[in-house]
Amino acid sequence: MAERYEIPDDLLYTKDHEWVRPVKKHAYVGITDYAQKKLREIIYIELPHINTKVRAKDVLGTVESVKSTADIFSPVSGKVTEVNSKLLDHPEILNESPYTDGWIAKIELSDVSELDKLMDADEYQRYLEELEEEKTEEEY
Repeated sequence: MAERYEIPDDLLYTKDHEWVRPVKKHAYVGITDYAQKKLREIIYIELPHINTKVRAKDVLGTVESVKSTADIFSPVSGKVTEVNSKLLDHPEILNESPYTDGWIAKIELSDVSELDKLMDADEYQRYLEELEEEKTEEEY
């Protein structure tokens, strides 16, 4: 793989490059190292509203970088119980610390079984390698 990406073993991942940290009946959600590196310098984030009900694959928020704007999709269904409001004044945290300080929302899970549909770290690593291979093949 051309670039190395941080992929913590204790998280779950989506093909849209969101991560999930399940904690009992809740899940913290954020964007992956891969996503933040592709976006480059993040300058703005739109967070979901607390108490918003979301379904898996619904748009949870938006990030804007100097390069582009991207939707953040909810990896799970449930109710937003908390948002990381620090990101409003300091969106660069998503670049600096996407897996710890850069969490975006905490969601009360309505269907814990949805977690089974997400990728573990090894599966996500293989998925990124496939993406990189496709990108390399397109360049030739």
